[in-house]
Amino acid sequence: MSDKNKEHIVLVLQILLGVLFIFSGFVKAVDPLGGLYKINDYLTAFHWDWLKALGFIGTILLSAAEFTMGVCMLLGVRIKWTTICVLIFMACMTPLTLYLALYNPVTDCGCFGDALVITNWETFGKNIVISTLAILVYVWRKYSHRGYCAKAEIGIAAYTMIAVSGLSFYCMRNLPLIDFRPYTIGTNVPMAMQLPANAKRDSIKTTLVYEKNGVQKEFTIDNYPQDSTWKFVDSKNEVIVKGDVPKIHDFTLEDPEQGEITDDVLNDSNYVFLLVAHNLSEYNLLTNPAGAHTEYADKVNDAYEYAKSNGYKFYCMTASGTESDEMANYIKKTKATYPFVNSDEIMLKTIIRSSPGLMLIKKGIIMGKWSVQNLPTFSEPLDKCELGQQQSTHPLRNTIIFFILFCLPLAAAFAISKKRAETK
Repeated sequence: MSDKNKEHIVLVLQILLGVLFIFSGFVKAVDPLGGLYKINDYLTAFHWDWLKALGFIGTILLSAAEFTMGVCMLLGVRIKWTTICVLIFMACMTPLTLYLALYNPVTDCGCFGDALVITNWETFGKNIVISTLAILVYVWRKYSHRGYCAKAEIGIAAYTMIAVSGLSFYCMRNLPLIDFRPYTIGTNVPMAMQLPANAKRDSIKTTLVYEKNGVQKEFTIDNYPQDSTWKFVDSKNEVIVKGDVPKIHDFTLEDPEQGEITDDVLNDSNYVFLLVAHNLSEYNLLTNPAGAHTEYADKVNDAYEYAKSNGYKFYCMTASGTESDEMANYIKKTKATYPFVNSDEIMLKTIIRSSPGLMLIKKGIIMGKWSVQNLPTFSEPLDKCELGQQQSTHPLRNTIIFFILFCLPLAAAFAISKKRAETK
């Protein structure tokens, strides 16, 4: 193979690996709390709960490292050391994903966040391909001709790490720049809880157990005994092929006095405020790591008073239990007077990443979502102001804006560097 062909191959491989790592790092960076939940799933599966205190730092560093490796690979920054970093990274991840594929302690590896969910075996296969491509780049690294001066290379890597980490902290304080989960603004929750008519159903194998003369035997629904000498004992259902599931399948609100009120809330023709507090014991940790902060609690209480005065329903959805010590402590600290309902914690974390976070729905349609740090000030009736209109979401625009802002300093630095080189 000619050197020219090898140069072309290395260039293509750099682009493929660079784009893949940039994508993987970016989708994690825009949803840092989602990454934290996934890391905690891993730590729980491996009984390393004592490391959970470092989970958030870990997810920030993971997304920043992946994004930085992708940028450096794409731009040819220190291609030898960049490729070594990629190979070390894959040397850690590939055995891990093989273990996940074999034993399935975590059903979703989370390698692409919620943007792209693939099976553990697909993840392992992907890692084998990535490792193979990275080895090729390392072996043919001399055919990569994108060298920069040492200062420029250090600057590119450092700037990328800082920029992506900043993006993660921004998305943690607010809400993810792109919402990959089912509860996006504009979603009609009741419709999302239904399967279309052409949906694929579960393929189920039914086994019937009958007994005769003290001996039990298994039959299928096609050949079970018809005579009365056999007595039916039991039946077992086994899912052979998993069918489709609704986009939303776990949305529930359980009132301690009225019971389940899910349908009442989703069918309400008026506005309904849903304050989502995943776990009341984590309230201070997620809103203000330094300790209790009454500012956010006051904003929530103001929103409740506004809702009550305008005839809007307001519920706090939590998984902590409506009669728990956690709730009593929460009410004492925040002076909350709004009603609480029980919901599944995983579902709550899926609805909104901020805890607490506020969601506004009308006729089952999600009109808006706000993190507790940027709750708006409600004053006018919702049908007469902008806050009562469905919020606009622009995931593609947000992505383009981020990459433009990210690339502008790099382009300026390259231009200055080139100009200086020409004047020498």
